[in-house]
Amino acid sequence: MQEFEKILKKFDLSIKNKNYYQTAFTHRSYLNETKIITESNERMEFLGDSVLSFVISSFLFKLRPDDAEGDLTNLRAFIVKTDSLAKVAKSLDLGKYLRLSKGEEVSSGRENEQILANTYEAVLGAIFLDLGIDGATKFVHSTLIPMFAGEIEKGPPRDPKSQLQEVVQSKFQSSPKYKILLTTGPDHAKQFSVGVFLNGKQIGEGQGSSKQLAEEQSAKEALLKLSI
Repeated sequence: MQEFEKILKKFDLSIKNKNYYQTAFTHRSYLNETKIITESNERMEFLGDSVLSFVISSFLFKLRPDDAEGDLTNLRAFIVKTDSLAKVAKSLDLGKYLRLSKGEEVSSGRENEQILANTYEAVLGAIFLDLGIDGATKFVHSTLIPMFAGEIEKGPPRDPKSQLQEVVQSKFQSSPKYKILLTTGPDHAKQFSVGVFLNGKQIGEGQGSSKQLAEEQSAKEALLKLSI
């Protein structure tokens, strides 16, 4: 915890209640191996998700006064998606501080994008409870926003699902449909396999640690096939 405190001090943030952060770094899998700890970071993650949405929405609303609601929504979605949050979590080395089960350790849980993204949100929830909205805002502005300065200025790149939607509508006057083909792994570390279909025929398949990531991968594969 001392090392994490040093990280926060770089952003001019000082911890008041360490218990919040200990909870934020407790993965659900860890509860199976201890009788002392009874709460995981899932509730903290839920709170952090809402705080993050508010902070980013407020920032974009003020920064881009000419953008329509849809443009703001797309940009916010790009910034707060799983791989974006995982990227900033890795830059802060948040995985290092996680309390995980032995099984999760063996399966490289500290590098799992979904777990890292959830941890970032949980930490943000802890900061909000400990230091209020000002502290939470400072954390997001110091860690997440700088990593996506280019996209925030110019707008997000077109994601594979949006590109596929445009191609399919243009060429086939139809819309792609996504379907979960397979779900594996325990609840706290699920892996999804998703297929994308056009008029009942599968045109792509992707895997990921979340349904969103798997859908994006399936859209990428479909775009490659359609371009051929």
